Amino acid sequence: MIEDSQASRAIDHLVLPVGSLDQARARLSALGFTVASDARHPFGTENACVFFTDDTYLEPLAVGSREDCEVAAKGGNVFVARHLAFRFRRDEGLSAVVVKSDGAETDHKRFVEEGMSAGEVLQFSRTFRFPDGRTADGTFRLAFAADLRAPDFFAFACQRVNVLPVDRGLLAVHPNASIGLARVVLVEDNPSDFQYLFETVLAQRDVTAHSFGLSIQSGNAVVEVLTPEGFVAHYGQTVVTAGRGLIGAAVVMTSRDLGVTEACLAANGVTYQRKGARIVVAPEKGQGVAFAFEEIK
Repeated sequence: MIEDSQASRAIDHLVLPVGSLDQARARLSALGFTVASDARHPFGTENACVFFTDDTYLEPLAVGSREDCEVAAKGGNVFVARHLAFRFRRDEGLSAVVVKSDGAETDHKRFVEEGMSAGEVLQFSRTFRFPDGRTADGTFRLAFAADLRAPDFFAFACQRVNVLPVDRGLLAVHPNASIGLARVVLVEDNPSDFQYLFETVLAQRDVTAHSFGLSIQSGNAVVEVLTPEGFVAHYGQTVVTAGRGLIGAAVVMTSRDLGVTEACLAANGVTYQRKGARIVVAPEKGQGVAFAFEEIK
């Protein structure tokens, strides 16, 4: 059970399945992001991450070795199995919200008790390469949560077993002025049906309900679940759905200066729209979901 005294979890990163890292790198660079070097997981997936100064990041995730991924999935690797299933059903998009964890085994036990576990804990290590040539080995332990009614979305708690340097230098400096995550937006016909999943994952009971859905404040960003009509009203975008279930719809970044963000997008020929106080960019290949930018308050 969630203890009332337990602090709400902070988001660590978001998983964004893509067809290829080359395509993702080209699109994210056009959007004004600095993209890290390609990196391979030991079980066949690969990423090219976008890091922010608020210690969050985006993880564009592709298949580097189909054979290794299939072996891992058959062996019970939930991370890989969910990625392959998502790619089969939706190709690209937002597949997972990841929260920071001090103890993945404890989180796993909690997810099991709450009826939300998506499988066994996964531990793995890989090498990080920094722009200045430094390398560091990172080890992670993941505990998975999901709702069977939402086949195209899951969540997991990520424990950094050995702590890597937080200051990623120039990797966290972006020409579009992005400095962190503001919101994660999902779409569902009846958002309240999935309220309990987010309460469990975020360790947060304080949920704000409104006519278009609900929002939950994590330790560092807001998670919104909107109806399709609410998503159009707030972001001016539509989402292709395949029946009921949660669909990742948008990632909203904080910008230190929206004027800089807008100028960067315009200079790179990226089409965007103003929606209230936000700049919204529609999904494209290598991006997967809508990206939006809000000026930091």
